[in-house]
Amino acid sequence: MQPKYIFISGGVVSSLGKGLASASIAMLLESRGLKVAMLKLDPYLNVDPGTMNPFQHGEVYVTDDGAETDLDLGHYFRYTNAPLSALSNATSGQIYDTVIKRERRGDYLGKTVQVIPHVTDEIKQRILASALQQPSTDVVLVEIGGTVGDIESLPFFEAIRQFRYERPKDCLNIHLTYIPYLKAAGEVKTKPTQHSVQTLRGIGIIPDLILCRCEQGLSEEDKDKISLFCSVPKEGVMDIVDVTHSIYEVPLNMTKQGLDQKICEGLSLPQTKADLSKWEEMLHRILHPKMKIVIGIVGKYLQHQDAYKSVFEALHHGAVANQVELEIRRFESDKVLEKGDVEKVIGGCDGYLVPGGFGERGWMGKIMTAKFCREKKIPYFGLCLGMQVMCVEFARHVLGLHDANSTEMDPHTPHPVISLLSEQKGISDMGGTMRLGAYTCQLKPGTKAEQAYGQTRISERHRHRFEFNNLYKDDCEKQGLTLSGVLESGHLSEIAEVKEHPWMVGVQYHPEFKSKPTDPHPLFRSFIEAIIQHKKG
Repeated sequence: MQPKYIFISGGVVSSLGKGLASASIAMLLESRGLKVAMLKLDPYLNVDPGTMNPFQHGEVYVTDDGAETDLDLGHYFRYTNAPLSALSNATSGQIYDTVIKRERRGDYLGKTVQVIPHVTDEIKQRILASALQQPSTDVVLVEIGGTVGDIESLPFFEAIRQFRYERPKDCLNIHLTYIPYLKAAGEVKTKPTQHSVQTLRGIGIIPDLILCRCEQGLSEEDKDKISLFCSVPKEGVMDIVDVTHSIYEVPLNMTKQGLDQKICEGLSLPQTKADLSKWEEMLHRILHPKMKIVIGIVGKYLQHQDAYKSVFEALHHGAVANQVELEIRRFESDKVLEKGDVEKVIGGCDGYLVPGGFGERGWMGKIMTAKFCREKKIPYFGLCLGMQVMCVEFARHVLGLHDANSTEMDPHTPHPVISLLSEQKGISDMGGTMRLGAYTCQLKPGTKAEQAYGQTRISERHRHRFEFNNLYKDDCEKQGLTLSGVLESGHLSEIAEVKEHPWMVGVQYHPEFKSKPTDPHPLFRSFIEAIIQHKKG
C-alpha cells in the first residue's frame, strides 16, 4: 500500500499547539496498528535552529543522527514510535540552500530557477523522503509551521496543493484554528476561523477537517456556522478544548470525538480498534499521586517556557513512574547570587536540576547551586552544562583548585577542568559543528548510573563542544567524584557522580530527549526515586 499523507496547518494565531495535535493524531493512528512517519516544515530561512537563541525559538531537539531540529520533534518522540532523523524536519533555509547549490552545479541545464517548480518540487521530494525512514510506512503526518497567510510559508502551501492534486485519494488536510471567547459579550466568535479557512482556500487548499482550539466546548450552533461558511461537513468540525490536568489528555479527548475514525474513513485506512490501555494507565497515575515533591530548576533560559521543554516533560515522566505530583520552581541562575545567601534564594526544594546552556551568564549561580546540593546532601541532577558545573564546583571546593573553570568561561584558567574538544579548536562556523547525535557509553558496575540503567552499555544524544579534562580524573576520583561513564570509542568522561551523597549525578549528554510518558528515562526515574527517599528520610 502506498503511504497516505495528512497535512496539518494552523490559522488565526501561532502557538495553538499544532505539534501536540500532530503528535496526538499520530499516536492514535499508531494505537490502531498503523506505521507512522512525521515531518515538520519550518518556514524560517535558518538552515536549522542550532544557531537560534532559545528565547526566540525554544529548545533545539537533537535526533540520533545528529540533526538539530524543531522542538515539535520532541512532541513526536514522546507521543509516538515514529522514526525521527534529519528527514523529519525541513526548513526554508535547507530547501533554498539545496536548490541554489543545484543551480550553481548547472543541474537545471540553464533554466530560470523559480519558486515554482524548483522550490516546490524540492519540498515535495522532502515529503516523499520522510516516508522512507522506515519500511512500509502507512501514514505520513506533515506539520506546516507558522500561520496560514504568512508570506514565508506560501511555497510550502503551494507544494502541498500540488501534492494533493497529484494524489487526490491519498491526502487529507486538517486545519487547526482558534475560537476566541469574548467575556464581555459572553459568546465565542467563529469569524477568525472563517477568515483563516478563506485564506487557505484562496491558496487552493480546502480542509477536510477543522480542529477548533477553544477554552470551552462549541455549541451545535457554532459548529453549524463553521461548517456552513467553511464548506466542511459538520461532523468534520471538532473542538479541542484546553485540558485541565495534563497535555497527555489531548489524544483521548480527540478520540472521544471520533477524530481518528474520521481520518481512517477519509483515507480508506483499516478500521481496526485503537488500543489505548497503556496511555490510560499513565494518565491514571498522573491523576492519582501518592505524594508531592518540589524540584528547583536553576537555568538561564527559564523566561521562555519552551527553552527546556524536554527537561520539564522528562521530570514529569519520572514523577508519573513514581506516582507523585511534581511542582517545578524556576530560578534564574544569574539572579541567584544577586539576592544574597544561596539557601535563602533557592531553598525549600526536595531536589535540584541544572540544565544545559551556553555562555558565562549565570555560571556562578549554577556553581553555588551545585555546592549547596553537595554540602546539604540534597539530590542534584546536572545535564550537559549541569555536569560541567558539578565538576568545576568539586574541583574548586573539594580539590582546592580555587581558579578551576571551563575554558568556555575563562580561556586562560590555570585549571581547565572543562576544556574545548581538540577537534573543535579553530572552528569559526557555529552551525552544526558540535558533538551531535547518539554516542555509545560504557558504565562502571556498581555506580548510580549503572543501577539506574540496569546495564553497562547505553546510547545517548549529545549537543556540546566542551568536555571534562581527563588530566583531573585521578585527583577527582581520589576525593570522591566518580567518573562513572566513558565514551565507548574513546576516553572522554560522560558521567560524574559524587560518592558520599544520596544522589548527585551529572551527564554530558541530554537524556531528556529520550524520555516518554509511558517509558520514562531511567535517570529521571532514578532522580525522582532518590528525592522521594531523601524526603522520607
